[in-house]
Amino acid sequence: MPTFEERERSEEAKFKHDQELAFKIRNRRNKLFGLWIAREYLGLEGDEALAYAKDVVIADFEGPGDDDMMGKVKADLAARKIEVSDHLLRKRLAECEAEAREQVRKE
Repeated sequence: MPTFEERERSEEAKFKHDQELAFKIRNRRNKLFGLWIAREYLGLEGDEALAYAKDVVIADFEGPGDDDMMGKVKADLAARKIEVSDHLLRKRLAECEAEAREQVRKE
């Protein structure tokens, strides 16, 4: 029978693993979302699209939640006078999260 310390270490390891997985999924989601914005709305391809997606991922580190990352995307779209509804952006972000979760699961 496992001791209390063994169970505690096991729970800590599981928590750490879950946090790392969530971080990886979130970053993958943001990259996929950034690539979609770059290709669909900004007309970027190849290295330029990847660079933009990286900027979107980095923007998410400015604060908790998605507001910082979404603010960057909305500002970039507004700078080019491109209108995209919040609903569409949130819907696509959710789709990117599902795709990211599946990709990470398969790794």
